[in-house]
Amino acid sequence: MSGSWDHSNLREMLEDKGQTATDVSIQMMPNPDQVLEIVLENVLCFLTSRHDRNAASLVCKSWYRLEALTRSELFIGNCYSVSPKRVTHRFRQVKSVSIKGKPRFSDFSLLPRNWVAYFAPWLVSMVDVYRGLEKVYLKRMYVTDNDLAFLAHYFPTLKDIVLVCCEGFGTSGLAFVATECRNIRVLDLIDCDVSDEEEDWISCFPDYSTSLESLTFDCVASPINFEASERLVIRSPSLKKLSLNEYITIGQLYRLIVRAPQLTHLGIGSFCPSEIVAYGEQEPDYASAFAVCKSLVCLSGFKEIVPDYIFALIPVCANLVTLNFSYAHINAEQLKSVLCCCIKLKSLWVLDSVTDDGLQAVVATCKDFLELRVFPTDAAEDADGPVTEVGLLAISVGCRKLQSILYFCQRITNAAIIAMSSNCPDLEVFRLCIIGGYKCHYI
Repeated sequence: MSGSWDHSNLREMLEDKGQTATDVSIQMMPNPDQVLEIVLENVLCFLTSRHDRNAASLVCKSWYRLEALTRSELFIGNCYSVSPKRVTHRFRQVKSVSIKGKPRFSDFSLLPRNWVAYFAPWLVSMVDVYRGLEKVYLKRMYVTDNDLAFLAHYFPTLKDIVLVCCEGFGTSGLAFVATECRNIRVLDLIDCDVSDEEEDWISCFPDYSTSLESLTFDCVASPINFEASERLVIRSPSLKKLSLNEYITIGQLYRLIVRAPQLTHLGIGSFCPSEIVAYGEQEPDYASAFAVCKSLVCLSGFKEIVPDYIFALIPVCANLVTLNFSYAHINAEQLKSVLCCCIKLKSLWVLDSVTDDGLQAVVATCKDFLELRVFPTDAAEDADGPVTEVGLLAISVGCRKLQSILYFCQRITNAAIIAMSSNCPDLEVFRLCIIGGYKCHYI
């Protein structure tokens, strides 16, 4: 450029237009409210806790509006506490939706039969607003096959579907999801009531390499096309979590885990030899297959188990953080054979068949233990409970870092509960279920 602008040039130009430099600076300065909104919008993006966001939205109308504009994750603790239309009208940028339906005590048939938490009204409200939806988490909701078909078809960006304790759908709905959701990363069905509609849904996943990271179908009470499952595991290099149902035999399990050594979470189906090994043939070396899975930190399942096969788990025990034996009828000695190697274990779910002796074994090895759940083998009021205050007391004394405990028993003392409260200062969840409470105290 041949010349340059200086303050005198600018002043002369402004005087020709009847303006001063002060007038221009005032016009160029943004509205203070706009500055505050811009700053606040950028700050709110860093708030990930829904509790913090709820608190921020109560400050004033401006914060209420901006918080809604920046919220990407939506949590509805009771699907009947607010209308779907009101939610979608306020929150327009949501990519993750979590909705809870019926309360926990519905699991014990304590709700009227016609009290159903339908997912359909939420779908109708979300379809025109949340077209970029990536995650859906539903708990104790009524979800139909049509709902799943609608979800899969009209939300093409969907990546995660997690259904917990849901009902109303079957294998046909799962086929729609596998077919339409080409970018699916997570498909977890946890404690759901899934109808067998004789649909080979596992074969509906795309034939090319998938994005699957987690696949849980242990609650699907119908046979699975194993060959299709094996092909799916092979072409899912990112698969980290796999939970199988009881129709996957131990021989099939062997074939799957040797093809997926990258697994971190494994839900075992049947852990007993249902296949007939021909005379002269050698049974697969299950322990060597588990030895390949060096990243495995969580084991669950075992709905059918032959205790003699527990030795096969030894190669992975040293890295285990979570062990779920809540379906496995094993005794104290069998549990000890595993626990003695679980030096990193922080969470254990077992049946009371392990007795107080088995619970005492936890104390001996698991020094950083955080969670314990003991379920009843027989929940009848007149059954003899094999775990007592002895096991609870041992846990309270030896596991001082304990944070959560669920304990079914038929015999307890005040002293054991006092010891638990005194010895475990970090305890956040304490659920004590006393069976046969009408009986006279044993002392």
